Amino acid sequence: MSSKRKITVAYGDGIGPEIMKATLNILDAAGAQLEYDVIEIGEQVYLKGISSGMEPKSFASLRETKVFLKSPITTPQGGGFKSLNVTTRKSFGLFANVRPCKAYSPFIKTHFPKTDMVIIRENEEDLYAGIEHRQTQEVYQTLKLISKPGSEKIIRYAFEYARKYGRKKVTCMTKDNIMKLADGLFHKTFDEIAKEYPDIQTDHKIIDIGSALIAERPEIFDVIVTLNLYGDIISDIAAQVTGSVGLGGSANVGAEVAMFEAIHGSAPDIAGMDIANPSGLLNGAIMMLVHIGQPEIAEKVANAWMKTLEDGLHTGDIFQEGISVKKVGTQEFAQAVIERLGQKPSNMVPAVFDKSSTKPLEIKLSAAKKEKKELIGVDVFIDWDEDNRNPDTIGDRLRKADANGLKLQLITNRGVKVYPEGMPETFCTDHWRCRFKTAEQSTISPEDVLDLLKQIKDLGFDFIKTEHLYTFDGVRGYSLAQGE
Repeated sequence: MSSKRKITVAYGDGIGPEIMKATLNILDAAGAQLEYDVIEIGEQVYLKGISSGMEPKSFASLRETKVFLKSPITTPQGGGFKSLNVTTRKSFGLFANVRPCKAYSPFIKTHFPKTDMVIIRENEEDLYAGIEHRQTQEVYQTLKLISKPGSEKIIRYAFEYARKYGRKKVTCMTKDNIMKLADGLFHKTFDEIAKEYPDIQTDHKIIDIGSALIAERPEIFDVIVTLNLYGDIISDIAAQVTGSVGLGGSANVGAEVAMFEAIHGSAPDIAGMDIANPSGLLNGAIMMLVHIGQPEIAEKVANAWMKTLEDGLHTGDIFQEGISVKKVGTQEFAQAVIERLGQKPSNMVPAVFDKSSTKPLEIKLSAAKKEKKELIGVDVFIDWDEDNRNPDTIGDRLRKADANGLKLQLITNRGVKVYPEGMPETFCTDHWRCRFKTAEQSTISPEDVLDLLKQIKDLGFDFIKTEHLYTFDGVRGYSLAQGE
């Protein structure tokens, strides 16, 4: 390697500076060809009044280096502070979150010694879009946004990852038995793309039973691909069942930029005590070395780290009487890893990384098919709190609205049909979804919707939002309400 690769480094908050120092010492000792552009992120930047937690010049550094090795940060309490991770992921299009979860038994205590899975989580969409509204005195809304390109990118990435790293099976996890359109899109896209990878086994799990199986039988999984929120939850479950969240490294990968970190937080309660385990950040750095085309150094570091675990030199969080030989601090642990560079573990399988291609995975999307989109109705959401919230009262009044045949069909409250012929036992909030269509289910115009909203206002109702009801090539693009 004739020249060093510049990367952006942030020491972070809490235990961040300690574990970053330990990690960089190991990388340097292993011969990693790296040059560091150090930036400041986190609490001190937030307190300067920068809501993202990172200054513009730091974004410029990432734009130049395209590789970010990041320690944990502390986000100040209170509102107005944005998640630095979410900002970075979205700003630079880091669509894939990759979290290997492997057991290192018996050196790390676990009930599941055969666990060796990788969770690949969609990183940009879903509820993490952070689009929320308070709509009434009682009801708040969060929008869950799932796109076809976003789903295809992460699913293709999962299959390409499995192929590149010799994995045999990819499992998709969704909740499409309930969210038939949003999660249904993800599942359908998975099934379509799976046909292009006949050499890889596939299956699908509903996320609730899938999470339970990760906690009970994690060894049955290989690669898991899932949506943003589910992936966030199950990756912590998987890390915990392998023995310690503190060991987990994470990669956030985009077409141009990638960020590598530990999955744990900044742990300010033990900051400065030299007792933190640097393994999570070190494992993130190992993933980084593979990403930037230094797999030989990655193997060297990974094997020295496993040899250190085998030799029983453990930080306090993973120390076990009868297995551990010595309890060590952060820097002493790093020094032990450095002393074992060039050695391989005896009991655990040595690390071997693919050297055939040093290029990061490239994802090409399918050509989008344009479908005929037709407006056939509208859901009007109303804030209404009169007459003891009697659905018949609001329904009978809204029956008077008629915009070129666009009339009230039904009303739901929190998704349950309450008009017409609702159940008297159903509890109602002050938030009502009122569905309007023509009797013939024919197309309508935006002008019809505007006319309808004016009539609803004139009837004395406070409409708070609308959702248009479309078909795409004649296929319904909205969920049916009960009894519709």
